[in-house]
Amino acid sequence: MHEFSIVQSLLELIERNVEQNGGKYVTKAVVKIGKMSGVEPHLLKIAFDTFKEGTVCENAELEMIIQDVIARCNSCGKEILIDNYSFVCPVCEGTDLKIIDGEDMYLISLEIEV
Repeated sequence: MHEFSIVQSLLELIERNVEQNGGKYVTKAVVKIGKMSGVEPHLLKIAFDTFKEGTVCENAELEMIIQDVIARCNSCGKEILIDNYSFVCPVCEGTDLKIIDGEDMYLISLEIEV
């Protein structure tokens, strides 16, 4: 389960942010997870709850924003929502699409107590 290594990297990133901002601990961490990121949200939550003990996130809530897959059709220029992994533009029926969101995971915000 690669979510464990993702959480370890996430906790390192959070700890650096807390240190840089003169904080003591985190009460809430918000992450955005793309549906095509390869990250399973429920496994990420389990991993976060497991590894946060003894860190600045020990009492933190993890909020996950699940990002739909958004693409731009290179044929007609429209931005479209990819539903059910159907990579066909509903406007022009083109298949030359560029994914513009929904493939990554980002740390969006932290609530830090000082």
